[in-house]
Amino acid sequence: MNAFFYKDSTWAVIFLLPHLLLFLAFMLLPVIGSFVLSFANWDMLSPIEWVGFGNYSELFNDEIFVEVFWNTIIFTAVSVPVGIFISLLLAVALNQKIRGIKFYRVAYFLPVISSMVAVAIIWQWIYNPEYGFLNYLLGLFGINGPNWLSSQTWALPAVILTSIWKNLGFNMLIFLAGLQGIPESYYEASELDGASVIQKFFHITVPLLSPTTFFVTIMSLINSFQVFDTVYLMTGGGPGRASSVIVHYLYQSGFEYFRMGYASAMAYVLFFLVLVITIFQFWRQKRKNVY
Repeated sequence: MNAFFYKDSTWAVIFLLPHLLLFLAFMLLPVIGSFVLSFANWDMLSPIEWVGFGNYSELFNDEIFVEVFWNTIIFTAVSVPVGIFISLLLAVALNQKIRGIKFYRVAYFLPVISSMVAVAIIWQWIYNPEYGFLNYLLGLFGINGPNWLSSQTWALPAVILTSIWKNLGFNMLIFLAGLQGIPESYYEASELDGASVIQKFFHITVPLLSPTTFFVTIMSLINSFQVFDTVYLMTGGGPGRASSVIVHYLYQSGFEYFRMGYASAMAYVLFFLVLVITIFQFWRQKRKNVY
């Protein structure tokens, strides 16, 4: 029996080894290396200079970091609840038995699998101040639309709207799976008691979707704090720093300004921020289930 056990263990190690080596080379070692580097200055050419907590202290006195930090908070505070709410309504609508329902589901999911480059080009055209579709619609109501992506006021809202549209289908799909797991008997019983559509939604659908909503919230929070491609492709963080976020500034610090230690410190501040928020969400969900 021991021989069979060792034989199985050997084959398990052989099959797992390539994955473990890749994980070690491209995940674990870079994470450890970046953490060590966050306590140093390094431009990839000069020798590493140890500065202790110098990068972290500089970070919290950096006006640009403070600005992009609040831009990230605003981005998250708007895109997460709005995206979850709209995707939940869409999931409820697409859970009905209507003709062509599969087509509608695919249509709403298409932006998720579309290239961000293609999405950015389409939305740049929509936001164009001269011939863009959005300003055309506003003009029908006598409203003179702004220069969206070049405006200090409207650049960040424009990026937020694009991000919500891009990720709507993923959250919708998760909610749709959750909805299909709710027994129809609950709705049938509520109808016998005379419950309205709104009452069924708030007293049956929302409570029973609590685990699904929790998962969608956690994933949306993590993704929103890590947003980069939408900002980079649509506005480049401009005008000024009006639409720049933490990951965009991190990228610039590391690969444009060649301050690898400073960028690493920024990455770990972001990591601990996301970690604290995630732990809080888990604690809140656990407490909610207890009561």
